[in-house]
Amino acid sequence: MMNYFDPHIHMVSRTTDDYQNMADAGIIGVIEPAFWQGQPRTSVGSFVDYYDMLVGWERFRASQFGILHYCTMGLNPKESNDIALAEEVMKLLPRYLAKEGVVGVGEIGFDDITPNEERFMAEQIQLAKQLSLPVLVHTPHRDKLTGTERTIAMIKEIGIDENMVLIDHLNEQTLPLVLETECWRGHSIYPNTKMSEPRMVKLLQQYGTEKMVINSAADWGVSDPLKVPKTAQAMRDAGFSEQDISLVTFENPINFFAQSGRISVEEVSRPAIDQTQLWLDNSALRGQEPVVETDTTKVDQD
Repeated sequence: MMNYFDPHIHMVSRTTDDYQNMADAGIIGVIEPAFWQGQPRTSVGSFVDYYDMLVGWERFRASQFGILHYCTMGLNPKESNDIALAEEVMKLLPRYLAKEGVVGVGEIGFDDITPNEERFMAEQIQLAKQLSLPVLVHTPHRDKLTGTERTIAMIKEIGIDENMVLIDHLNEQTLPLVLETECWRGHSIYPNTKMSEPRMVKLLQQYGTEKMVINSAADWGVSDPLKVPKTAQAMRDAGFSEQDISLVTFENPINFFAQSGRISVEEVSRPAIDQTQLWLDNSALRGQEPVVETDTTKVDQD
């Protein structure tokens, strides 16, 4: 079975059943971008607790099912319009961007494309530039074309190396804009919205696989954490080689975030499971017999 990597998935909103199903489908690593949690946070302490969860409990929980967990840290655009709170969060970010397992800044970008969103997006790009970290950019659900155009303009104005930027949630309308840059190209595969497997296959047939990245962006809404292996199967059915499938679903996303110096294709392999371990005296189990493996068999990439 081929190994897969999902570079954009919000596992704090998913169940342990999802982790088990993902592992069974061949997903051996994920990146979890910091994001909005469904309702606005009202204090900086709630950000502290959330960021701590991303680098602590959630990383542990993933390991209990044989999945490596990395994350990116950032202030999401939906909460950039509370200026006083956003300024406090910006003071936290350098500390969290230095932590183990944090491979970039994100997800940042636009929601309503307001001046405040632009301000804090620019500050975070500057921070990424200063720290030599990759940037994961969210393009808005509404007025996506305008948001993508302004995102690209800001990247050029700030002067960050475009190779250090992945612009996500692209579609048939916005991908050609990003193809005119050196930025990496992200696509979120969803059950009913954003991008579907057949549409993604057509884009890959038209534009090739260079710097092309796919993810599930699964969260607390209608989404599917198995969209990466499902898109791989759609590519396979369309006649793509196993090498091209591996490039899009494993190597490309890891190689983009490898620019952080904190992840590499060579180190991403399924960890041995030891469910007797605890995190701050807590277990991901609820009375089940713990699984303990002494070794794992790595699945070679074709």
